[in-house]
Amino acid sequence: MNSSPFLVAVGECMVELRHQADGLVSQSFGGDTLNTAVYLARLAGQAYRAGYATALGADDPYSEAMVARWQSEGLDTRCVARLPGELPGLYSIHVDPAGERRFSYWRQNAPARRYLTLPDCPLQRLLSEIGWLYFSGISLAILPPEGRARLFALAERLRQQGGRVVFDNNYRPRLWASADEARATYRQAYVRADIALVTLSDEQDLWALPDEAAALEALGESTVPELVVKRGAAPTRVRADGRWIEAPTVPVARVVDTTAAGDSFGAGYLAARLHGRDPMTAAMAGNRLAATVIQHPGAIIPLEAMPTALWE
Repeated sequence: MNSSPFLVAVGECMVELRHQADGLVSQSFGGDTLNTAVYLARLAGQAYRAGYATALGADDPYSEAMVARWQSEGLDTRCVARLPGELPGLYSIHVDPAGERRFSYWRQNAPARRYLTLPDCPLQRLLSEIGWLYFSGISLAILPPEGRARLFALAERLRQQGGRVVFDNNYRPRLWASADEARATYRQAYVRADIALVTLSDEQDLWALPDEAAALEALGESTVPELVVKRGAAPTRVRADGRWIEAPTVPVARVVDTTAAGDSFGAGYLAARLHGRDPMTAAMAGNRLAATVIQHPGAIIPLEAMPTALWE
């Protein structure tokens, strides 16, 4: 690995409206890859830099506040495109007593959807500086076909220049025109991935597999060099160097909110790998961070609540 690589996450951040038990609504920001990027920035130290790539408005208070928040977290925002007259997407969250959440979205016209089709896309312009590229199934789902093709082309160029590509499967059926379209796109993503972060239940849903055992069997045929399989409370399975290992999860007495559980796991895993730790240590770090996050409301926990010594 490079001594201080630059990792860029690609995706969409939206305005978040969280419904409280008293009927009030709190406003924040969130998105799967953005959540991962923030936690990566918090864990970077001197080992690497973390950045975010998306499109926002150029003259609205929400976009201004997003960029300011990211910069305060230490995220590099040079890959953010600002488009006059545009507004970011919006979603709302209702959380049930068990900590599970239900989302509603208003994102159809969000500028993030056009990011990879911009003539002067910042990600393409800065690609020579980037060492790691991270995107998810949601990143792909919101893009038009030409945007996906451009992202895949950039991923290939990055690998040719010695970089690494990370793909998180994060499958949301409602974002895709059809399961067939999603499957064809995921095949292209896996072929280009050096590391795949896979939520097993999402993989089962995507390929219409009868149970988790069938999903694990199918993943065993994957050609991704480093495969990380998240299974909720069950031990995380990792295949690296051709063999499978299991990393135990951390028991949690009370789950407050499962938002960003997988996103924070990915950040903990990748941060540990970027700090030079082995896959087993990285998986345990991811599980520790996720266990902390689900004990707090919201996707991004307060800085003071971050666990220390994740991989020591």
